[in-house]
Amino acid sequence: MPTDTAAPETPTAPTAPTASAAAARRAPARPSPAAAFHSVGAVTAVLLGLVAIGAVIHEPVLIPPLAASAALVHSAPTMPLSQPRSVVVSHLLAAAAGYATLALTGASAWAAAVAAGVTLALTTLARTPHSPACATAVVIVLQSPSPARFVPLLFGATILLVLMEFTVSRLRRAAPKYPAYWW
Repeated sequence: MPTDTAAPETPTAPTAPTASAAAARRAPARPSPAAAFHSVGAVTAVLLGLVAIGAVIHEPVLIPPLAASAALVHSAPTMPLSQPRSVVVSHLLAAAAGYATLALTGASAWAAAVAAGVTLALTTLARTPHSPACATAVVIVLQSPSPARFVPLLFGATILLVLMEFTVSRLRRAAPKYPAYWW
């Protein structure tokens, strides 16, 4: 008959959090005015660029998920959610999920919610996290844009967002260099 010879576990007293652990739980420091201006200026410039492109080609290029992507890329350029791989691939996966859901179920708020969930699953499996992409799937299901026009515009807009951040991250010496990785 086997016997358990391991000593019983004794409860340990909770340890005080380290200074770095306590700092991790605080909100980030307020950016310098130069950093804030740099980020706001870059986001505004790229969004105005998308509006201008849309005006020239008579198609809406600026959609809410792209505004969220721009804000994320320019305000948190070192996060995995902001990297080019995540920005571009996730929006394309969202388009696939949105159009597939639309084809299978038709346009409804229920279908849009499913498309967003499928997008999250696909981006997780592809290791391309980017939360604004879930909204791209919702836009597709609820607005049913023509894929032949929408997908190339979406792809071009995500490339523009990435290239803009790449450029502006090199204009300000103190800015973190973007991207942390390409692929």
